[in-house]
Amino acid sequence: MATEIYLVKVGMTMHEGTVEEWYVADGERVEAGALLYRLETEKVNLDVDAEDAGTVKHLVAAGTTLAPGDVVGFIYGDGEEIPSVLPTPAPKPDIAVRDSAAPAPAEPRPKAAGQRIAASPAARKLAAELNVELAAVAGTGPRGRVTREDVQKAASAETAAASEQAAVPATAPATPAASQTTPLRGMRKTIAERMHASLRDSAQLTMDMEVGMDEAVRLREALVAEWEPDGVRVTITDLVLRAAAKALAEHSAMNAALIDNAITRFEAVHLGVAVALDEGLIVPVIKDAQHKSLRQLAEASAALAQRARDGALAVDDVSGGTFTVTSLGMFGVDGFTPILNPPQAGILGIGRLYDGVAWVDDRPTKARRMRLSLTWDHRVLDGAPAAAFLGAVRGFLEAPLRLLV
Repeated sequence: MATEIYLVKVGMTMHEGTVEEWYVADGERVEAGALLYRLETEKVNLDVDAEDAGTVKHLVAAGTTLAPGDVVGFIYGDGEEIPSVLPTPAPKPDIAVRDSAAPAPAEPRPKAAGQRIAASPAARKLAAELNVELAAVAGTGPRGRVTREDVQKAASAETAAASEQAAVPATAPATPAASQTTPLRGMRKTIAERMHASLRDSAQLTMDMEVGMDEAVRLREALVAEWEPDGVRVTITDLVLRAAAKALAEHSAMNAALIDNAITRFEAVHLGVAVALDEGLIVPVIKDAQHKSLRQLAEASAALAQRARDGALAVDDVSGGTFTVTSLGMFGVDGFTPILNPPQAGILGIGRLYDGVAWVDDRPTKARRMRLSLTWDHRVLDGAPAAAFLGAVRGFLEAPLRLLV
């Protein structure tokens, strides 16, 4: 009897998922435990393995969105007759929740001839843009999956090799690239829906506050020199994370959410850290941030960001946040208006470091400055407590030695 291939459920809150890509073509053989298809959900992507060996038959095409438990295909055993018309079974109502924790990254390995290439959507898109052959790229992601960074490295290597050869003049103008229409689905669809609902269903206001960063910059430079030999490179964002965690522990009105028409204040500080991907923005969460040292926060944020870029986040990595920190400073942005990550009551935006002026003994002097932008839900707290929280964050950054205790 054929084995049904289900759209696996990833986490208790998953309502739909998309068969983003089949790793095994229709009619091809698969071995038990081999990669079968790529699942795209609202929060994370996941490679699904084959439970049995046999011939794979697709019931749905790549790009199809279904509910958890729906049958997407079959695996027919050796010698088993494959019908010309596949059955359409009912969904499995009690399908188990799939553990989405990703395995440790594998060593880079080349692809054998004819082997299905496991690669992230961002990697495939970039490979097409840069004309890089995916089969020649050694993947460093989970199970040897090719990541965007792998493609970039391969493209750089090809460019370096090409530069050693004589340039050949073009004989004809290049053909312009065709325009592309991308369906709104998966992560992009979820972001669109959640951000629209956030603005529609909450009373959002934003305030800015300038922070003197001279001492914080000096502290970071000292810590980079101290910790980088151990593989830990602390960032300005890490300093803000530590300041926010300490301030939230003191200002619980901001570490809150409006749920079912009731305001809930959280004892634990679970900090969401926004990470920008080609597919959209994802917010992995550092749990119990109020109990973590600056070094521990730096290690945690770096690890989560890398897993996000590799497409290896687990459901628990993106769940349970009580407050979010996001940064556009690396893009030269001074200040902006972050949108709340519902149902959280606050989100803190980080602008760029810039040269400003400070007054010392009534004389102007050059100083490093930074602007913080706090968006909060006025239904949960008023402007005064929101300003008090933001002032506390500024206080920790302007006297940064307190971030070490």
